[in-house]
Amino acid sequence: MDRKETDIALVFKALSDVNRLKIIKILEGGEQCACRLLDKFNITQPTLSHHMKILCDCKLVNSRREGKWMLSLLIIISINPFTFFSFSPANITTHLS
Repeated sequence: MDRKETDIALVFKALSDVNRLKIIKILEGGEQCACRLLDKFNITQPTLSHHMKILCDCKLVNSRREGKWMLSLLIIISINPFTFFSFSPANITTHLS
């Protein structure tokens, strides 16, 4: 597989879990602390960390530490499904653009 195919596979892996989809839905409302995310799920902190690592690895979410808090922000807001596989910047809306 080439790099583009690997990136696409990582995104599909991230989106294949219901908890990660719920995390994305929550982060649509803005940056959240990990403790706030945990309050909304019946999962442990290590499980949340695992889900966040997968979301960060495929660049759907960015996390940063602020003091003792771990804050997460959704990077990709929307993807045009008709042009998703081209991964062109014009097809992706981000908080950063």
